Amino acid sequence: MITIIFWTLLAFVLGSIPFSALLTKIFLSRDIRAVGDGNPGATNAWKAGGWLIGVAAMLLDALKGAVPILLAQLLTGLRGWDLLPMSLASILGHAYSPWLKCRGGKALATTFGVWTGLSLGEIPIILGIFLGLFLWVQDNDGWAVVFGFLGTLAHLLLNHPDLFLLSLLVVNSALVIWKYRQVLMQRPQLRVFVKQGERMENKHA
Repeated sequence: MITIIFWTLLAFVLGSIPFSALLTKIFLSRDIRAVGDGNPGATNAWKAGGWLIGVAAMLLDALKGAVPILLAQLLTGLRGWDLLPMSLASILGHAYSPWLKCRGGKALATTFGVWTGLSLGEIPIILGIFLGLFLWVQDNDGWAVVFGFLGTLAHLLLNHPDLFLLSLLVVNSALVIWKYRQVLMQRPQLRVFVKQGERMENKHA
């Protein structure tokens, strides 16, 4: 029990480090919360400082989710349900970072990191494929995340119907979707119609 508590606390502390905010502050002298939608995550770091800052923030956010899970398994042999609290702690640490007065990011990159630690490449690849597919067909990031998690859930049910993995995915998706709640209030549009509308506007401009 003490071992699980230690790794859970470590996962939360690492998860709470706001790398996107730190990178933009150090290299750009900007507050990331004044960029875009105000979310202190990798997407706004990209908007603020370009692809180099954005990719660095994304990788660091993913690593802080993956590292404690991988180390806990390698060093202590923890498996299955024992990994649940630390997996959620990483995500909660990012989403409700005490360094940002509990107003952290949406935790999507950290989610990819956690699942990399749990399944190496499989689940992150599946989630990425579904997420990319729905981003390609419609213009709302929040709904793409919802459908991405639903696709990943279907994959788990069909190929890995493990109660631990399913439970973690359900709670994980609920936390991330909650962070996207404002975006989800907007109706998604198929990109084909968005492009048609843009062409019509350009034609009559």
